[in-house]
Order: sequence, then structure tokens, then C-alpha cells
Amino acid sequence: MVSPKTKIDVRRAYELMRARFGHQHWWPGETPFEVCVGAILTQNTAWSNVERAIANLKAAHTLEPGKLFALPEPKLAELIRPAGYFNVKARRLRSFLRVLVETFGSDLKKLFAGETSIVRERLLAVHGVGPETADSLLLYAGGHQSFVIDAYTKRIFQRHDWSPAAQSRKQKAEKPRARPDGFAYDDLKALCESALSQKSGAARLDYWQDYHAQLVMAGKHFCRTRAPRCDECPLKPLLPRR
Repeated sequence: MVSPKTKIDVRRAYELMRARFGHQHWWPGETPFEVCVGAILTQNTAWSNVERAIANLKAAHTLEPGKLFALPEPKLAELIRPAGYFNVKARRLRSFLRVLVETFGSDLKKLFAGETSIVRERLLAVHGVGPETADSLLLYAGGHQSFVIDAYTKRIFQRHDWSPAAQSRKQKAEKPRARPDGFAYDDLKALCESALSQKSGAARLDYWQDYHAQLVMAGKHFCRTRAPRCDECPLKPLLPRR
């Protein structure tokens, strides 16, 4: 269960980040389909590399479901080479395209139709689509309220004692472990969705999209894995006292 203080802190975090970075208007992509391709290609690589891969697809006039699926896999792999792990990602992208083209007639609206939990399971059944990718597809391409958890989210929540493990320790008055546990994806996702549920409808969708984008900005520029810049971070006021 999320404590009232944690809910307040998590909501306050958005205000602080938004004041520093401004609305991010995420996900970068001209169409929902481009968002889908980007979400699959961005696994284990920097977004700048994904942009180069997508630029190749656009230059080849193949950035639409039918044309992309019709490409031989070696050709697809060559086009997306800048994204890294290009052979693996070509297979994963084709797995997604096969479902989209053959089952849903290349219609993203049909793919994303239904209750969020059902559509999420549909996406998770696609080879190479894990929870983070599925939630990115849902939130940014499908218009579903499904919060995305990534490495930045985990790191920031751990350092601010907002993780599920930290919540459990506080409730049970336990001492912190040497290596904090509790980063099960669905647990942290549930915590975020519970703490950030004060809005509804389109306002909540925009809130969750931008909140995730704000975490990426904070994690990329301040809450870094090594040499974090805590003194300059907009979230410094919310750091726990040690």
C-alpha cells in the first residue's frame, strides 16, 4: 500500500520536474505506427540511434505496416542497423508486424481495441515485447492509461525511498537491506498508477505520458548511475535525509 506521504512526494516530483524541463510532448514520433516501431527499436540503446534507424526506414519509403512486413528480414536488419542488435530487433519487429498485419489488417486501432488489461496481454504475447515495451505501446500509441516503468524510474524511486521495498520496510519498521529489493516491474507500476490517479480521462493520459518523459529527463541529466548530480537536480528537495 502506498503511504500518503509517498503519494504527495511522487506528485510533487512532477511539479518540480515540469517546472525545470517544461512539458516534453512525448513520445517522439510523427504517427502512432512510428511510435510503435521506435518503442521496439529503443530496447537497449540510446534514442539517438533509434532516430537514425527510423530515418533509414523513411528514406526507403517503408515506414508503414504492409511495406515493412514485406521486407526480407536481412534487408530490414540492414535498415535498422544503427539501433544496435539489429538482427534480434528485426525478428522482434517482424513478430509485431506479423500480428498487426495478419491478425488486425494493419489497423492499429483494432490492435489496441479493448480493455487495457486485455490489450496488454495481447502485446505481451508478441515475441520480444516485454512489459516496458508493451506499456510504451499502450500509453503512447494506443491511448491506454498504462504507466511505463524504465531504468530511470527504478533508479529515481529507489534513491528517494519510493520503491515498493522501501514502502514495505517503512510499514514493517525494517532496516534497509544492503541491496534493496522490490523492483518487480508490476509492483512499481502499481505504485505509480495508485499515486498518480488523481486525474482522469485525457488529462490522466497526458499526465502519465509527460510524467514518464520527465523521469527520463531527470534520470538522463541528474539522477545518473554514476556521479549523480543531486545538488543540481530538481528533485533534491524530496531526497530522504541520511
